[in-house]
Amino acid sequence: MRSLYKSRADREVVARWCRERVTGHETRTAELGDVRVHLTVIGEGPVETVLVPGTNFNAATSLRFAAALAECRTVAVVDLPGQPGLSSGRRPRAPHRGWYAAALSGALDALDARGVTAVGHSLGAAVVAACESDRIAARALISPAGFTTLRLDARMMARSTAWLLAPSPERTRAMLADFTAPGNTAPDEIADWLTLTAVHCRSTLAPPPLPDAVFRRLRGTPLAVAVGEHDRFLPPARLAPAVRAALGVELRVLPGVGHLAVDEEPETIAALVGSLREG
Repeated sequence: MRSLYKSRADREVVARWCRERVTGHETRTAELGDVRVHLTVIGEGPVETVLVPGTNFNAATSLRFAAALAECRTVAVVDLPGQPGLSSGRRPRAPHRGWYAAALSGALDALDARGVTAVGHSLGAAVVAACESDRIAARALISPAGFTTLRLDARMMARSTAWLLAPSPERTRAMLADFTAPGNTAPDEIADWLTLTAVHCRSTLAPPPLPDAVFRRLRGTPLAVAVGEHDRFLPPARLAPAVRAALGVELRVLPGVGHLAVDEEPETIAALVGSLREG
């Protein structure tokens, strides 16, 4: 197990940033052996929707989207362990081999949530897909990792490398331009957060494609898979045939958004999730 934080002091800086933003919301902690999973609950009543953010994201960075989801049903946002946030900061060297999915399953047990709609973005979508918990009734996979390798062209690689090696607000903004649709801008809070994580954390790589057995298990279950039309990491033309082959369903292409669709158009994505539940 290795810590994602560069030092204990770095971990506290990140935790303080997150705690300040989730203050006022109900929070819970699930202790799963040596793994602690932090949960932020928005709304009243039983949890019916669970949101799993992507790489380097968490409840503190997902409050606007979570609030849109909570317009209809109570939402629990999972800070994935091994990712920056308020959960455990240590992860195995190969966490994508079922480790994240097991953590999500344990969190659902701790919530005693039943019949939930699990919503995952990017890495979170791969985790939701891989989770075998029978507490999940439906899945919404947004900008999903796990179907095919993420695409990084030379410009994207150069901007991401500069952000990691010499982080600054300017380099973060340059990198984020590849995450959104032309003309869209990532929220200032996201830019601030990603600058913070580059300074204080060791970022993870994108997860590899999921095993075929995961997709066989999901075939015929209630789910929706969607991606932004301007997603440079998972271009629809490349993702659509992978989704069709894996699940036998058609990819939904969301107009006017990129990889950060849940931040660019949170209400639109929330409506998609709501229609999945109703359908």
